[in-house]
Amino acid sequence: MSDQKLNLATPLPAAVPARSRLPLGRHLVESGAITQDQLVQALRMQLHLNAPLGEILEAEGWVAPDQVTAALAGQHGIDTADLATQPPPDDLCDLLPCRDWLDLGALPWQRIGPLLLVATSRPDRFQSVRDRLADPASGLTPVPVFARERDIHAALSRAFGPHLAQCAETRVALRFSCRDWHAGRRFSAVLVALVAVAAACWAPVAALAVLLGLGLATLLLFSGLRGCALIAQMLNQSQLLAPQKAQNTPAEGTRLPRVSVMVPLYKEREIAGALIRRLTRLTYPKALLEVVLVLEEHDAVTQDTLARTDLPGWMRVVTVPALSGLTTKPRAMNYALDFCRGEIIGVWDAEDAPLPDQIETVVGQFEQAGEDVACLQGILDFYNPRTNWRARCFTIEYASWFRIILPGIARLGLVVPLGGTTLFFRRDVLEKLGGWDAHNVTEDADLGVRLSRAGYRTEMIGTVTYEEANHRAWPWVRQRSRWLKGFMVTYLVHMRAPLQLLRDLGLARFLGFQAFFLGTLGQFLLAPVLWSLWLAALGMPHPLVDALPPGALTGTFAVFAASELLAFLAGLCAVSGRERRFLLPFVPTMPLYFPLGVLAAYKALWEMAFRPFFWDKTQHGQAAEDIPPA
Repeated sequence: MSDQKLNLATPLPAAVPARSRLPLGRHLVESGAITQDQLVQALRMQLHLNAPLGEILEAEGWVAPDQVTAALAGQHGIDTADLATQPPPDDLCDLLPCRDWLDLGALPWQRIGPLLLVATSRPDRFQSVRDRLADPASGLTPVPVFARERDIHAALSRAFGPHLAQCAETRVALRFSCRDWHAGRRFSAVLVALVAVAAACWAPVAALAVLLGLGLATLLLFSGLRGCALIAQMLNQSQLLAPQKAQNTPAEGTRLPRVSVMVPLYKEREIAGALIRRLTRLTYPKALLEVVLVLEEHDAVTQDTLARTDLPGWMRVVTVPALSGLTTKPRAMNYALDFCRGEIIGVWDAEDAPLPDQIETVVGQFEQAGEDVACLQGILDFYNPRTNWRARCFTIEYASWFRIILPGIARLGLVVPLGGTTLFFRRDVLEKLGGWDAHNVTEDADLGVRLSRAGYRTEMIGTVTYEEANHRAWPWVRQRSRWLKGFMVTYLVHMRAPLQLLRDLGLARFLGFQAFFLGTLGQFLLAPVLWSLWLAALGMPHPLVDALPPGALTGTFAVFAASELLAFLAGLCAVSGRERRFLLPFVPTMPLYFPLGVLAAYKALWEMAFRPFFWDKTQHGQAAEDIPPA
């Protein structure tokens, strides 16, 4: 490339004056950007914060980003690059793979004769860039120019966006992904279903008896899992109500890690402002916290909303390029993961309201946990349980699941099917497993299975995130159908090689896997067959009355009663805490809440055949907050 005029943000000094060689803090004090007291405070904070001094000063609001940029460039005697108005040419970006530039935190900017100007946010670590680019045959000499890390990331996204988006879609190994669920395979599944329907028409009573047996088997499976989890959690009575106060905090004098939390957003006009207000309550040091708002390239609604919002410095936006038409939360998170800086990676949803000390709790529990604990799952609750009856029942269901069943499953050492938010991972493990399956609409449950197959554990953590309960009938069905479709996909993916799954999980966890997925799906898909027995109970004709052996109906209703009793006990225990006690009268109404799930299950089954990767989005911002005091 020939020499050219560059858009330099500041002129490069002919020589670095002695004052420029001062440490950054002294440089800022002498320039009047900060006071001596602020420098002393920042240096004390740096003793237990694993962050550069400039980022600490910025996070505390004591200095503007431009002042730190100018001071760092002046300190090292280098220029600052304007990557926005003069992006790097493609041929320079291709000098190294994108992954290398991301790891180096650098980007080749321009070439001037034998000089290669490389933008970096850490000029003190530029030797690693020189080492990586060392090639006498190229005749290039790397020279640092300063740019802020977020500007480097934005330039890398522009240069490598399509490549990174493609990687985000195929990050998980094919044998653990559903992306090969192509039309031919779906046609085969539809054909099998049609054959089953034809057989049922040929021998309806026999088919009905088989379906009844399957329905009872799945009901027994899930009831057994629920009962074991309930007992395990009741034996740990002190944790039963999952107190909201943090019990694990980082040890005194610990050097705190950097935490990145991704918040995928899609067409969120109403929720964006409220989300930012909620997250500003977090008490973790902002110099070590980055909240990454993940947007889709074609989502003008959220982009316009955030463009009118003043984001704090520890929040930033990552925009995911459109590529193949796939628009899913896991694809977006896979893309954003490359631009996260944290040692711990978290996930919140758009409507989430985490407790202020949640990150401290997460860091403390990871510090105390063994290396095999790769994931922490927080408790999910709702901030609008009083909206209507459906919201109350949804709150009871969530309380039963996140305060009783999931903790019990974790205590039993079984596979923990993760919830989609308030999840925190050790970054190295998450990357080792390939992140999330971009095509699976319940990427959380799938990742929970893959973690367990790889020998890692998930622990529950006693911190609460409040969400918005889906309190309207059809939106509830749409959300539940997405969950059930994802469960179907996850089960089929991992059961491609059942013997290998058994070897990976061991017998107990393999049986727990079957109980959860078959039990959950079977209860909804086969519920109409089980409900039909009420005709016989009411003395009305039923084709199975004469076909079943004596006492079969009595035994069937005993299974029904035992299952409902377990669900009732779990609900009572889950909402017996002070802040949710008003829900106790509604626990007996839960059998009236679940029938809509049957519609959701058959919607999911139809989408499995014709729209397996469709993400039926939940609309947020439809209810007011009512968060209990911590």
